[in-house]
Amino acid sequence: MPRIVIDRRHCKGCGLCVAFCPKGVLRISSGISKRGVNPAEVADPESCVGCLNCVVVCPDTAIEIFEEEPAGSEVSGA
Repeated sequence: MPRIVIDRRHCKGCGLCVAFCPKGVLRISSGISKRGVNPAEVADPESCVGCLNCVVVCPDTAIEIFEEEPAGSEVSGA
């Protein structure tokens, strides 16, 4: 399952990521950041398919997606 990380320091709450998420994973937070804006937040992480739409449309490069490795799938360097 992909892991979404939103940098609240850089997000200006424009909502582009929310608008372009096909699964409704993101929403605008009701909390205010130190910048005085309502940043995006992850509302439904289990629904994320890792399409990267949010990463591509974010004008502030405030979103990263990391592919989580399934448990027990570690690669041995032997």
